[in-house]
Amino acid sequence: MNKMIVGAALLVAGVAAQAQVAVVVNPKSAVASMTADQVASIFLGKSNALPNGNAAVAVDLPESAGARETFYTKATGKSSAQVKAAWSRLVFSGKGTPPKELGSSADVKKFVAGNPDAIGYIEKSAVDSSVKVVLSVD
Repeated sequence: MNKMIVGAALLVAGVAAQAQVAVVVNPKSAVASMTADQVASIFLGKSNALPNGNAAVAVDLPESAGARETFYTKATGKSSAQVKAAWSRLVFSGKGTPPKELGSSADVKKFVAGNPDAIGYIEKSAVDSSVKVVLSVD
């Protein structure tokens, strides 16, 4: 019985880790597309600007979201834990503030739709006309 529960949990975790993620910006943004390196620079605190030069306002999904781990692993090459550690160092040294964590993809989408310089990521299945996809992370 315990083996079945563990197996089911691993299967669910595997499915969550395979989520397709879209990096999104405001539909009125002049940014049409971004590379994974450009996105990683913003979400790892190495840059605070969008490719058009505007200050980036990055938002994150909660740590519990499967799309968060997929995003960080595939877009930055780092796990959520490694990203959290990197941000801890930046915050401690006064060199940065991590992306604001929002509660859900719907919250990220609403924030990005209402802010011309916002950038976030959501599950591809949640994309609609209120946001513009600048990078797909599969």
